[in-house]
Order: sequence, then C-alpha cells, then structure tokens
Amino acid sequence: MSLEIYFKPIHSIKFSKNSIGSVVDSHVNSFPEWESSDIVFLTIHENRGSSSEKNNEIDHYSIRTKLYNFKWEGSLAISDLGILDAGSSLKDTYAALKEITFEIQKKSKLLVLLGGSQDLTFANYLGYEQLEQPINLTCIDHSFDVVVDQEQEISDKNYINHLLLHSPNNLFNFSILGCQQYYVGSDDLRFFDELFFDYVRLGELQNTISKSEPILRNTDLLSVDLSSLRNSEFKNSTSNHPNGFFGNEMCQMIKYAGLSDKISSVGFYNLKSGEINEVDAELIAQLIFFLVMGFSQRKNDFPVGSKKDLIKYSVYHEDSKHNLIFHKSKKTERWWLEVPYPPTKDFKFERHHLIPCNYQDYKIAQNGVIPDLWWKTYRKLN
Repeated sequence: MSLEIYFKPIHSIKFSKNSIGSVVDSHVNSFPEWESSDIVFLTIHENRGSSSEKNNEIDHYSIRTKLYNFKWEGSLAISDLGILDAGSSLKDTYAALKEITFEIQKKSKLLVLLGGSQDLTFANYLGYEQLEQPINLTCIDHSFDVVVDQEQEISDKNYINHLLLHSPNNLFNFSILGCQQYYVGSDDLRFFDELFFDYVRLGELQNTISKSEPILRNTDLLSVDLSSLRNSEFKNSTSNHPNGFFGNEMCQMIKYAGLSDKISSVGFYNLKSGEINEVDAELIAQLIFFLVMGFSQRKNDFPVGSKKDLIKYSVYHEDSKHNLIFHKSKKTERWWLEVPYPPTKDFKFERHHLIPCNYQDYKIAQNGVIPDLWWKTYRKLN
C-alpha cells in the first residue's frame, strides 16, 4: 500500500554541501521513494496519551534544520516521510503507526520516529505483529512505565501493561536502561524478576556506559524517553528531573543502537510541544546523527551460518557438568553466549539461542559462576 496517505509534507530546509541533508529525500513537493532508502524518518504529532502534555505539535522544524546541516560524507540514503498528524482519535493514530511500521519493516528498513508521547511505543510494537517473530523491546527510561495489578486507559505511564497483555504476545524480552531507584517500587522489581526481564540502573550505567551495549545489540525495538536526560542537559521533555543521563552518555548508547545489526526501529518520545530552544533541538539532532553514524558502521557479525570470523571459547562449569560456549567476533571483538533450547523429540541435534554478552560475562564464567543473562534466557526458553 502507499504510505503517502498518512503524511503531510514539511517545509523546505536549507542545508550545506556534504551534510546529512544531501542524502535525505524529503517529503516537500513529492513523497519520497522510501523503499530504495536505508533509513526512514518521520515525526508524529500525537500527545493525547501523555499524562502531562495535550498539545500535539512539536517543533520538528528546528530539529530537522540542525540535523540536515550536520556534516556527512557517507553513502547512506535516508527518506524523510514528513509528519504523521494525530488521527480523529488516539486509536486512529495507533492504527496508522501500526500499519506504517509493518510496511517499513517488511522492507527491512531502519525506522526512526520522533514523537509524541511514549505510549506510541505500543503502536510501534503492534506493527511487528504480522511479521510473526519474537520481539525484544528496550526502553531508555527513568521508570518502568508499568502499573502493577491495575487496569487503566493507556497512557505514557502504563503502556507496558497494555503491551504485555496484548494477544498475540510476541514479546520475548523487555529491558529498561537508566531506571532510578526512587521511581521504581518493590512490586515493579518483583514483576520484572518474575518475567526474567532486564533492568540496569542509572548509576550502574554511568559508571560503565558500555554495559548497555549487549542489551542494545539484542534489541529489535528501542524506545527512548527524553525525560531520562537530566534537566540540566535537556529542558524540553514533558517531565523534568534533576538526575538522569548526560547528553554524551545518551549519544553513546544511541550509537550502540545504530551499530546493532538487530535494531530495526528507534523512537524518541516525550518531547514537549511548542517551540524548542536551540541547544535542546541540537541535542535531539545529535542523537539521530549518532544513530545514523552507528547504522553506517554496522559489521553484520551476528554468529549465524559460517563461524570462520568467530573465535569459540568453551568454559566447563563443574557444578552443572555443562560447557558454557562463548563466541567472539574477529571483526569487532564483540561477544555472544550460547543458551540451549529445552530438548524435544522433534529435533535430533541440540539447538542453541545466541545472546549478546561482553568479556566480563566470560570472566564470570571462568570463575565458576553462570552469568545471570544465561539463567534468565534459559528460563524463558523453557
């Protein structure tokens, strides 16, 4: 189907030579030939799911102007589809975004969304439904956006509830990066632990931002709450907090996301409506820039098929009488860990699920301890 019916064009943006704008096919006078591009970008004017922001229009023009004028000499092709306006109802917007996501994912493009309230993540997730594949979702967020044991109308504070309860449920793993202790209750933690989901606290990541890399490498859909940036760094989110990520830390994580061979959709949400100040506009543009840069540097080193570009490491675990098998890429020195599927009569040979990990997990295994991510994944597979 044609996606043009969903979008309105943007105003023409001036950009300099050898800039991002020179590789962008924008929806100004005609709709882009997005199927021949590598990355598809769009803005969503929809905030009715926000608990604090009801005006739908965001200052996308300032962000695009900054982004289009960043220096770039790569060969990527980017399509800017323009603006998806709010539908007659919030459900109409969800339906449109679901269909847009599905059509773009069918063509294996990287979809970049600039929202809008974070409940749009739910509609983005629904777009994968017809692909009938397990989905790993990661949120960069200061809280869990889950309301335990309560049924409420969907919003940016509880959309994870609706996502988990939706049928069919194709969610295999859910991760939170940057949660802060005073926004997360014991019930939330127990809920995540029971489902074997992952969370990494803000302080842990700020000590070692590279801890986010294996999780992002194992992600299909990334949702970024701009409120997870500290207020001194970014003032135009729908809710402001004294603590959070610094701009450079967020840029590093977004570059990790771009480098991930698996990630196919990234959304930036909870941007305050109305005019945005120049510094904040540039920070969002930088986040998108690092996503594009990471994408341009993808190495496609996921260990499938031939293992000639991998080094295999086997660590024997005495208590379980089991070998833990690690793989390291010769191209990037990134690590993966094998987790066995439960045995069945239908398969003669043992099958394994490969999960990204890091060198520290290998060192933990050498010390006789099975890494937590192995246990969590094994329990989910069983």
